[in-house]
Amino acid sequence: MTSLRIGLISDTHGLLRPQALAALEGCDHILHAGDIGTPEILDVLRQLAPLTAVRGNNDVDAWADVVRDVEELWLGETGIYLVHDQADIPADLKERGFSVAVTGHSHKPLITERAGLVHVNPGSAGPRRFKLPVSVGFLLIEKDEVRAELRELQI
Repeated sequence: MTSLRIGLISDTHGLLRPQALAALEGCDHILHAGDIGTPEILDVLRQLAPLTAVRGNNDVDAWADVVRDVEELWLGETGIYLVHDQADIPADLKERGFSVAVTGHSHKPLITERAGLVHVNPGSAGPRRFKLPVSVGFLLIEKDEVRAELRELQI
């Protein structure tokens, strides 16, 4: 398997910034961790790369009915669990073969390791909340090794 670059975006809340699009260009796959805001955001992201998205607590309009609450996907040999809120991550992911959990919701960019799982929150790429950065993230997958990165967007 060759290496994969997975773009991570969350909490756009209807605002897809050109800086976020530029950062995600060239990714092999994009994951949106919820609070999308409008279906047009998904349409634009799909033009950049294959897209997997989950609905967030603010995605309540009819268009979001087709967006699942949880996605479990395998990119290469890497199992990724995608859900909006970290509180909804099951305890048995590592035992089920997953390596990564990607969440949104808090708007706080974060990379940490817990119970043998890499947890990544790319932060919010939409409207700025409080003094938190506007950011996206990446998963870099090479063979069975996963590395996560965060990138603050200059807005």
